[in-house]
Amino acid sequence: MIDEPLHLLNSIDTALATWTARHGLPRFRSQQVRSWLFKRRTTCWEDMTDLPKPLRVASAAELPLWTTEIARHTQADDGTEKLLLNLTAGGQIECVLLRSRVRRTICISTQVGCGMGCVFCASGLDGVDRNLTTGEIVEQMLRLQLLLGAEERLSHVVVMGMGEPLANLDALLPALDEAHRSDGLDISARRITISTVGLPRSIDRLAREKATYRLAISLHAPNDALRNELVPVNDRIGLAAIIQSADDYFEVSGRRITYEYVLLAGVNDQPQHARELAKLLAGREALVNVIPYNPVVGLPYRRPDLERQAEFRHLLEEAGVRVRFRHRKGDRIDAACGQLRRSQALTQIE
Repeated sequence: MIDEPLHLLNSIDTALATWTARHGLPRFRSQQVRSWLFKRRTTCWEDMTDLPKPLRVASAAELPLWTTEIARHTQADDGTEKLLLNLTAGGQIECVLLRSRVRRTICISTQVGCGMGCVFCASGLDGVDRNLTTGEIVEQMLRLQLLLGAEERLSHVVVMGMGEPLANLDALLPALDEAHRSDGLDISARRITISTVGLPRSIDRLAREKATYRLAISLHAPNDALRNELVPVNDRIGLAAIIQSADDYFEVSGRRITYEYVLLAGVNDQPQHARELAKLLAGREALVNVIPYNPVVGLPYRRPDLERQAEFRHLLEEAGVRVRFRHRKGDRIDAACGQLRRSQALTQIE
């Protein structure tokens, strides 16, 4: 059996330490490679021109930089770009670059598919295949950075793509370290957000180990009965445990918790839902990020009309809840997580 080639991005410091020892190199060579990867946006060893030519040739053969290939690259008029990536180890994932007036935000995935079973989400329709490696997560960040112009710089990372991030913390946390490090992408921890359906034990672990990143909890319902229908895993957890862990995380980190709420017409968008949600979060340092649904082909859910959205917002604000309605980006390129992978699969079937 032939071992798979080492992927540099899986454990960069360890891989570079082994690389320098193997070739008898001074330590500064490792920093040169890091600079090429994270600051100078290289795509191959050959471009690292401050390394000797023979070293570049040997390194390209023994220490691959990339283990993905771009299966599809889509762009929207609002500056949003999305990549569908084929993975050498199998499967496809999606990642997104979102542009606003001053922000350059990337949205990355942590699993091939998702096992949480949210009934309205394209990512989980086929379940979860596997966790991504640290290298596969870092590679998404670097590939998206390559889409930027020379004058652009990444400003924010949101772990809101395919998969449940807290089900893959062992791989995710080292990847986010690379995003945060000064010799990595150098993105402030307060500009890195981890999104989760709410896994209390993992939230508690995050509080113990890395109480620096922002936390966004995908709530989608104000009571257990409705949430059990929309987010089936909730049946084994319950909102009370999630809210308690979120409160504990806030106490340790000082980071305000964001509660994501996908608004589904006729399902969770009624006045009583808004009132229940306001009561659930009363007295907490929290922000409710309301996301009018981005329809998925083959699913029955719809986006509420503007009048219903406005009423939902008014009721929350009237109750003293901080509310933000997410501006929709990338609708025409299937920018919601899992949509591009699904649309390509449907096209292939047709």
